[in-house]
Amino acid sequence: MNTLVLGLGNPILTDDGVGIHVVRAVAARCLPGSGLAFAEASVGGLRLLDLLAGYGRVILVDAIQTRGGRPGDVYRLSLDQLPASLHSSSTHDLSLPAALALGRRLGMDLPADEDVILLAVEVGDVLSFGETCTPAVTKAIPLAVEAALTELRT
Repeated sequence: MNTLVLGLGNPILTDDGVGIHVVRAVAARCLPGSGLAFAEASVGGLRLLDLLAGYGRVILVDAIQTRGGRPGDVYRLSLDQLPASLHSSSTHDLSLPAALALGRRLGMDLPADEDVILLAVEVGDVLSFGETCTPAVTKAIPLAVEAALTELRT
């Protein structure tokens, strides 16, 4: 099954770039010709569909902020575990599950819900300009890399 490992975020907004940092580290540890694809994006919702089309499996790596979460916590989430988007009332910013459902209804070749995994790193600062993550999130990057490699082995 062809697999995409996609890092999401903005690499110049401190912790928001953690997904991109993780995917770059995972790509560096995988052999060329392994049948894996790696990509980076600073978009969400409907804008992700073209990137996900044609893949049988997708591992998304992104920043997350939850109530009570501690920066550096790493989560493995399925689509049905994703928190609702704060912007879901706009057709320009659908949640990932809603965007995938719409894309499938439009005939796009998208992975099944069970073949989309989100590895999320709890973050603290996503507003300050900076190309490095905060110390707690930086310490979590190797944990997230190992989680992604584990997913790729299963």
